[in-house]
Amino acid sequence: MDNVTVVRTFTLLGINETMNYRSTIFALTLLYYSVILIVNISLVTIIVFDENLHEPMYILLGSFCVNGLYGASGFYPRFLVDLLSSTQEISYEGCLLQSFVLYSFACCELSILAVMAYDRYLAICHPLHYCSLMTKTRLRQLICFSWLTPFCAFSINIILTSRLKLCGYQIKKLFCVNWLIVQLACSDTNTLSNNIISYAIIVIYVLHGIFIIWTYMHLIRTCARSKEDRVKFMQTCVPHVISLLLFLVVMFFDLMYMRFGSRDLHQSAQNFIGMEFLLIPPFLNPLIYGFKLGKIRTRILSLFFLKRKMTPTFEVSLNGNSMLTARSQ
Repeated sequence: MDNVTVVRTFTLLGINETMNYRSTIFALTLLYYSVILIVNISLVTIIVFDENLHEPMYILLGSFCVNGLYGASGFYPRFLVDLLSSTQEISYEGCLLQSFVLYSFACCELSILAVMAYDRYLAICHPLHYCSLMTKTRLRQLICFSWLTPFCAFSINIILTSRLKLCGYQIKKLFCVNWLIVQLACSDTNTLSNNIISYAIIVIYVLHGIFIIWTYMHLIRTCARSKEDRVKFMQTCVPHVISLLLFLVVMFFDLMYMRFGSRDLHQSAQNFIGMEFLLIPPFLNPLIYGFKLGKIRTRILSLFFLKRKMTPTFEVSLNGNSMLTARSQ
């Protein structure tokens, strides 16, 4: 079989339902994307420049926000351009790149959540050994793992997709998705390798989910023993749980609909289901952590109330030790 691709551009059909409201949608999307950039960049900047936040949990949070910026920038700029264009065509290479960015972003999100769960497990279940276990070298290794695993997995997936002979060019979405590109393959094209890699990726991230559940079973069991442990859990783990549930719900709906959903559903509803993982987590995650974690909340408030007097605030350290600190508000 000749693996020369016959399709050089794709047409994104998902935007057709917005023809009459493009100006409004463009303005709202630009505003929303700007807010995503502001909240994520602000949180990353605070973590980078405040030495008190150079601790594993906050560094992982910074990586989380960088990933949010990465994913949002893989979709919103292109979507804004499409809203201003008369035709919604994207090049073959650009489509593969967007597919890689969006789904490596989604998988990187789960990888970082798994690493954050491991960090909380060590901090709460093994507080005396936390500093020796979560060293700078270990932290760097875990961050590299959370980014390189999805990058490597989806690089293989995209390379295999690029070798397919395609006989279709219409994608019924607002953005490119590898699974939908594979479905455009000619009938005589062997897609077995793509399917194997796709299911292997699913297995890898199901294992991520099992690991997170396992760590939280131990966390809940440990925190039930004392009031101090429960305070630690509420202070540092609740934002992580909220982010995890948020991510799992939106990804579950997207994957289930993409594979098994009815095509009779209105295109606008299809668009919303497909965009949930790009709409909700990049915006809400930094807000959840920013307002829940005491050190970050105090730092944010200090930026707005620089003239307030020094006032004592109670915070819970990463290792679970209560300490009284005086911080300039």
